[in-house]
Amino acid sequence: MPARKSEKVKVKKKTAPTPKPAPAPAPVAKKAGKPEKPPAAGAMPPKPGAPKGAPGAPGAPAGAGGKPPLRKGRKGGARREVDFAAGELLLPGGPATVEEVYYLMRGAVAAERPAGEVAIEEIVIKRTPANPDTARVELAKQLEPIKKRFESVIEPMLPQRSTAARRTFVSVIDRARYRRREMGAFMRGLDLGRTESSHMDSHGEASLQSLMEWAARLENLVESEEPENADYAQFHRGLDQLENTTEALIIDVEQTLRRLRDKKRAAEAARARANQ
Repeated sequence: MPARKSEKVKVKKKTAPTPKPAPAPAPVAKKAGKPEKPPAAGAMPPKPGAPKGAPGAPGAPAGAGGKPPLRKGRKGGARREVDFAAGELLLPGGPATVEEVYYLMRGAVAAERPAGEVAIEEIVIKRTPANPDTARVELAKQLEPIKKRFESVIEPMLPQRSTAARRTFVSVIDRARYRRREMGAFMRGLDLGRTESSHMDSHGEASLQSLMEWAARLENLVESEEPENADYAQFHRGLDQLENTTEALIIDVEQTLRRLRDKKRAAEAARARANQ
């Protein structure tokens, strides 16, 4: 048999079938309801040719993730912030004891802008004495030695605590509350003088920060529950140490602010001499 010639087989390349266009979705009938409102007078109509859903066009989609776009607060709407009266966070109700009055004055005298007289007015407003004028005179007498102390030697002046009835949990809570309010009174005095911690040196600023942290710890202690089989004498020994620590921090802040005041006085005196 004669040899067959090899036949070359041509293989045609397969091409992907052209996808058929998807059928258009059937129109959805609108539910019967209120008729659409006409555009308000003065409203800007959408630009011709702008695609539906473009920003600012009617029917624009919500923001990313399907969330509606943020809106600015409306005038007259309810505010989420809680407004506290002046001084209520540091010293709720104002100074209630002689010790709190003393610490409030110490803070006001040491403040970056001395505010001893402002402190007197706050005390009178908060305590509402029967004779405000007499109360102002008495408070002014108490303020003078505090001013002299700040300008001379700043020494610790811790309140005298009663050592009786130190065997109960209530005595621990009361003592912690007293110290917390005394510290708050001092910081309120600084606040009355618009003291800026950023103007203080690093040591004084750290002392003020530590003072606020100790105040928060005392606040937690005041709100704690009574433990079982606790040694309350040990609690009071811990509070003795805490009072000494916080008093040292208060003195650090006072000394820092006095150095700051001395620098300002020196700078003012130098400017006065330069202008002569």
